[in-house]
Amino acid sequence: MTAGGAGGTGDAGRRRPPRLVFLTLTAERRLRRWIGRRGEDRGLSAPAAGVLLYLATRPGASTGEVAEAVDASPAGLSGLLSRLEKAGLVTRSSDPADRRTIRVNLTADGKSALGVVQSALSELNGKITDGFSAQELAVVARWLEHVGRVLD
Repeated sequence: MTAGGAGGTGDAGRRRPPRLVFLTLTAERRLRRWIGRRGEDRGLSAPAAGVLLYLATRPGASTGEVAEAVDASPAGLSGLLSRLEKAGLVTRSSDPADRRTIRVNLTADGKSALGVVQSALSELNGKITDGFSAQELAVVARWLEHVGRVLD
């Protein structure tokens, strides 16, 4: 068996499946670090980038909608929004129709930071898809969507 058990053969001569959970979690950590390094001059973490990207297409989203979109707990999102608000990237305001609902919007600085995020993601997508065919990437996307569905 190879180190870590990946790619070895079992008693029946079958190859072990790839360690998909380990590989996925490792890739996720590295993706977050990479995004964080690109946004650190603006204080943008990967979760913060996700909030900016979501708000770019859904201005005035409620905090609940944002939390669901970025897969954050309400408490975690509250802290993240506080940091983004302090950095001048978003504003929070009560919904005039329902004062219990808080709406979130990008500021001008938030829109500027969004450009940095989008540029970094374009570069990142180029790096991680290089050398793979559209068919291979479609299988990866289908698998990741499947994981999300079955674990929801």
